[in-house]
Amino acid sequence: MAGNSQMNENERGLFSLLHGITGMLIATVLLLTILGVLTYGAIVVQQNESTNFYKINQDLDGLEANSADNNKHYNLVGKPQ
Repeated sequence: MAGNSQMNENERGLFSLLHGITGMLIATVLLLTILGVLTYGAIVVQQNESTNFYKINQDLDGLEANSADNNKHYNLVGKPQ
């Protein structure tokens, strides 16, 4: 292959098939698969958490923005985890 810029059929590597439309189709299918898996996961999480609501025990003015005691001011009403 010295001095020859063209490759023979038996010299091509494994990833030489990923050029052009084949590579584009593989990338598109891969991205759509990832999108489908993440969407399915988001739907499952949303369905599980939609029945897991809480009730606030006091007036909202007593809550602080970044306080470790804020978890004492509400009760989970929905299904237990």
